[in-house]
Amino acid sequence: MQEDSERHDAFVQSLARGLEVIRAFGAERPEMTLSEVAKVTGMSRASARRFLLTLVELDYARTDGREFSLTPRVLELGYAYLSGLTLAEVAQPHVEDLVARVHESSSVAVLDRTDIVYVVRVPTKRIMTVNISVGTRFPAYATSMGRVLLAGLGPTEVDRLLARSNIAALTPLTVTDPDQLRRIIDEVRARGYALTDQELEGGLRSLAVPIRDRQGTVIAAINVSAQAPRLSIVQLEQEFLSPLLDAAARIRADLPK
Repeated sequence: MQEDSERHDAFVQSLARGLEVIRAFGAERPEMTLSEVAKVTGMSRASARRFLLTLVELDYARTDGREFSLTPRVLELGYAYLSGLTLAEVAQPHVEDLVARVHESSSVAVLDRTDIVYVVRVPTKRIMTVNISVGTRFPAYATSMGRVLLAGLGPTEVDRLLARSNIAALTPLTVTDPDQLRRIIDEVRARGYALTDQELEGGLRSLAVPIRDRQGTVIAAINVSAQAPRLSIVQLEQEFLSPLLDAAARIRADLPK
């Protein structure tokens, strides 16, 4: 009880709310008015205005007098983490080799609570309506890499993360039933890879395998994504699983001991 009280006393609500304003912007909402920011964050207009103008003053945001948007300086907030992430540095050349070999886009992602976060991205061409780059986040439950990463956890932790996830149908094919998702994750854990068919975005199929550290712990996932009209699920599995497993093994071998 005392520990909870100390954690509550140490919690800086204004910092948390300022970060919430930053997270409100994204690929789908690169620019917003004050009213839109207030609506997305659930804040009053007065509170949203104070946070936005503070971000503008610190050069983390800009405004034309009506709409606000983030500036490239906001990347500094994550630079220390990403620049120190040796996994990304190790994985990058192997992902580039994989893309040159299979001629499809490939990425590496890590799990951050209920989301995956891209740490490496090598596209061959744009196959999604949203632009993916390092730092892009997607819900873990609807992605092949997310299911691989969830499968690397114990059942209790999987249950906890699914309970915290905002599970919604992103496409007509998205699996949203928690019990079915648990069964899928169990299957992924057993067979060692995940396949998704147009669950994150229509027309997109993806195959992912885990990246393990030297101790065998799943620390990341690597995938290959392709357009559904060109490649069936069977073709994706038959043609790309072996190169994908090979890339994951080479990344593991190059990780620091």
